[in-house]
Amino acid sequence: MPEPVKKTDPSAPVIGVFDSGVGGLSVLRAIREQLPAQSLIYFADQAHVPYGPRSLEEVRAFSEEITRFLLEQGARLVVVACNTASAAALHSLRSKFPRIPFVGMEPAVKPAAEGTQTGVVGVLATPATFQGALYASVVERFANGVVILQDTCPGLVQEIEAGRMTGEHTRAILEKALHPMLAQGVDTIVMGCTHYPFVIPRIEEIIQNYPGNRRVRVIDPAPAIARQTGRMLLAHGLNAEEHPGAAVRYITSGQPEAFKQLLPGLMGSGGEVEKAFWRGGRLHLAEE
Repeated sequence: MPEPVKKTDPSAPVIGVFDSGVGGLSVLRAIREQLPAQSLIYFADQAHVPYGPRSLEEVRAFSEEITRFLLEQGARLVVVACNTASAAALHSLRSKFPRIPFVGMEPAVKPAAEGTQTGVVGVLATPATFQGALYASVVERFANGVVILQDTCPGLVQEIEAGRMTGEHTRAILEKALHPMLAQGVDTIVMGCTHYPFVIPRIEEIIQNYPGNRRVRVIDPAPAIARQTGRMLLAHGLNAEEHPGAAVRYITSGQPEAFKQLLPGLMGSGGEVEKAFWRGGRLHLAEE
């Protein structure tokens, strides 16, 4: 992966990606794999993580300001790499920023419902995602006749933010969510939060160790989001194949050093991390 830089080439289209924390790195990773020529800015709003328990109005306000901030930093397309923020704010973002193309997260209920053999699908997501109109619409349109089992995995986002993907508490959270689903015959599990793909290996381990050891498909939406990002770039004339020196820039409203320490394990390589801070409801980039 190219080394991160502090400034982006103003002539090159830039993809802005944001999440409440490190979860959206699962989407960023997929974008980097599929679109290596694209320069990116990743913003983690760790000052407010997790978004899941917050009100939709609060998440919407954060999302609108983060979008403004990313545009100020040079973004020309924005990926809302957070299921909670997509559920709360995607419609309002498209309304407030009509000239900017957005790619949002939608729980992969459709492919899950189409592929299930047992008719039982599990969805792991945050409370705000389950409460949003987007999720309700997806279930209503695509899950007719399919049993949808839901779990919010309380505390899992915090464990992933702390880098404890293989910790015992993480395992306990996942077992509490997955065992009842497995007992009811689930054969497809949807990752409805961008943090959760980072614990897919632990999820698969729990499935394998469950009595009966059934075959269960785990759906990570990140590759599909990366493909949609590529389609949107082409549709809006923003493809950057002529810019081979693509850069990735990381910014957090939390602690840059803590974020930096997680990058090698989550992204496969490290990088410098810049600091932004909230003041009066606005985001500001910290001085050099």
